[in-house]
Amino acid sequence: MSLTRTALLRASKSQWLQQQVTHRSFTRRAVSKFMPGERVEDALAAAEGLAAQKLGAVFTQLGEDLTSLAEADGVRDHYLAVFDKIKARGIAGHVSVKPTQLGLNLSPEACARHLDTLAAKSAATGIFFWIDMEDSTYVDRTLDLYRGLRAKYDLVGIALQSYLRRTPRDLESLLPLKPRIRLVKGAYMEPGDVAYPVKRDVDNAFFDLGDEMLAHAAKGDLWPIFGTHDLNLVQRLANRAAERGVRDGAYEIHMLYGIRSAEQRELVASGRVVKTLISYGSAWFRWYMRRLAERPANILFVMKSVLSR
Repeated sequence: MSLTRTALLRASKSQWLQQQVTHRSFTRRAVSKFMPGERVEDALAAAEGLAAQKLGAVFTQLGEDLTSLAEADGVRDHYLAVFDKIKARGIAGHVSVKPTQLGLNLSPEACARHLDTLAAKSAATGIFFWIDMEDSTYVDRTLDLYRGLRAKYDLVGIALQSYLRRTPRDLESLLPLKPRIRLVKGAYMEPGDVAYPVKRDVDNAFFDLGDEMLAHAAKGDLWPIFGTHDLNLVQRLANRAAERGVRDGAYEIHMLYGIRSAEQRELVASGRVVKTLISYGSAWFRWYMRRLAERPANILFVMKSVLSR
């Protein structure tokens, strides 16, 4: 792992740094390049703009480390309202949530109930519902929660991370569910025996896992989502999809709001299905630092964007 990436991931955990930078205008201008605003209404308005470019959306409210079950209840209620707002506006959008936002660390039972409530709302509105993946200590619990939901609901999917050494086994274990899986690289600090420390190995694992997903997609057993801004990987996997007979509409590419926007439009123009992950909320510090750590070159991108205003 590079020194820059390590430093950024360590910084993401600093309460002192969070307090120092979150209210500074420079930082808020930088963050605005990657999220349209802190309110869900800001995210919905951004999604309507993307829809004009034939881009779908995935909505997620930022936040983690809840201190009470009452907060988890509030997150559940917030997302219930988000489903209704997406439906009312006719947006081609998904909803994505982290289990810790729903109280996993406080009460696994309460978290499971909240997820079930949201999955039922997903089914009622016809809006897809994603269970996001957090660091490696949560993987087993998150997979168990997903298996419970998938036994009852069709419109639920889960994220897997290519940098974790265990992910090929996790993918294989999910195949009997005929799942919808969003493959991402991973953005947490992990020990070397748990996650690949070298970017090249993470990229190779991403391609190998993506190819395996496409092999099962060709048989109708899995719906692959590739969450990456690595255009080389996107093209290689698109080529593999064609070789395996997986049509363009049978897999998706997900990218973050504000990153490679022109390329997202170009992918749509070439026949790909692309959705933009739109994050919102006031608890953006840790998320933002992890986004920079995923690709430290984004620091230069942010500086140029801010200074050009």
